[in-house]
Amino acid sequence: MLTTKLIHPQIIAALSRCGHGSKVLIADGNYPLAEKTGKAEKIYLGLSRGIPTVTDVLEALLSVAAAEKAEVMVPESGEEPAIFQEFREKLGGMELSPLGRYEFYDACMAEGALVLAVSTGEQRVFANLLLTIGVA
Repeated sequence: MLTTKLIHPQIIAALSRCGHGSKVLIADGNYPLAEKTGKAEKIYLGLSRGIPTVTDVLEALLSVAAAEKAEVMVPESGEEPAIFQEFREKLGGMELSPLGRYEFYDACMAEGALVLAVSTGEQRVFANLLLTIGVA
């Protein structure tokens, strides 16, 4: 029986294939996962509006994997979405690297970089987080 916070078998299997520098996307319910994640393994967790949240999935993922970098999609207005502060808290104060919408899509589509893409029920906009896996 698993004793970690993360118990989803497909996510655990995908994470086990990650190496240092691999990328994992945790996306809000509005993100076009099918079109903007290339050949990454895609997991659709959205149960209902708001369940689970991106931060729920982030907490579970961080219980089994280390992150060394976090990239976020920033709105054109430049205004920081409130969820970014939650990301920083969950990531132990890690700096968030901002990318414009199309830069973010390009980063998620880069050949061979993205291993796993998880869609959530998150309803907050710009609640997309691209993690680079670090060394444990």
